[in-house]
Amino acid sequence: MTETSFQAIGTLYIISAPSGAGKTSLVTALTKLDSDIQVSVSHTTRDMRPGEENGVNYNFVTKDEFLDMVGHNDFLEHAEVFGNYYGTSQSWVNNTLESGRDVILEIDWQGAQQVRRLMPDAQSIFIVPPSKLALQERLDGRGQDSAEIIDGRMKEAASESSHYVEYDYIVVNDQFDTALEDLKSIFKSQRLRISAQEQKITNILNDLLS
Repeated sequence: MTETSFQAIGTLYIISAPSGAGKTSLVTALTKLDSDIQVSVSHTTRDMRPGEENGVNYNFVTKDEFLDMVGHNDFLEHAEVFGNYYGTSQSWVNNTLESGRDVILEIDWQGAQQVRRLMPDAQSIFIVPPSKLALQERLDGRGQDSAEIIDGRMKEAASESSHYVEYDYIVVNDQFDTALEDLKSIFKSQRLRISAQEQKITNILNDLLS
C-alpha cells in the first residue's frame, strides 16, 4: 500500500478580551505547555513597556512605518486601539499555518471581524474576568498605567465585552488554573475534529478501509 504524503495545516485562533482580563497570561501559560502553538507577534506603534522586547512581545514600529505597511497590504488585520496602531503580518500567519503549527492572534473585536472575513475557518475565543470589580483590581495591580488610562480601559470594557456573541467560545478567567484547562480543552477538541484527524492518521484510516 502506498503511503499518502500531506502537508499538515494548523488552525488559526483569535483570542480577545477586555484589557486586564488575563488574556496574555493565559496564552503564555498555554504556549509553554504546547510547542505546536505559536503566538503571532503583532506590529504596534505604542511605546515599549518595561520588560518588553522588540520582536518578542511586539514588533515596535513608527506610525509612518506602520502606515507604509498598510499601504502595501502587509496586514491580515489592523486597528487603532487607545490611540495606537496594531497589526498582524499576513505572510507570517500563512507560513506558520502551512508548517502545521496552530497560531494565536491576540487581537480585539475589530481585528477579529477583519480576520473572519478573510479566514472564516478561524476559531475565536473571548476571555472575561469574573466581575467588573475584579477587572478594576487587576488593572490597578499591574502598576503600568495612569489612573486616567485605567479609567478609559474600564469604560471601554463594557463596549468590548458586548462583542462576545461574535465568538465561538467564552472562557471566564476567575481561577487561573481552571481557565487554562478550559483553554487547553478548546485546542484539544479542535485537533480531534475529523478534518484534522484525517490528515494526521491517513495511514491508519487507509489500513482500516483497505
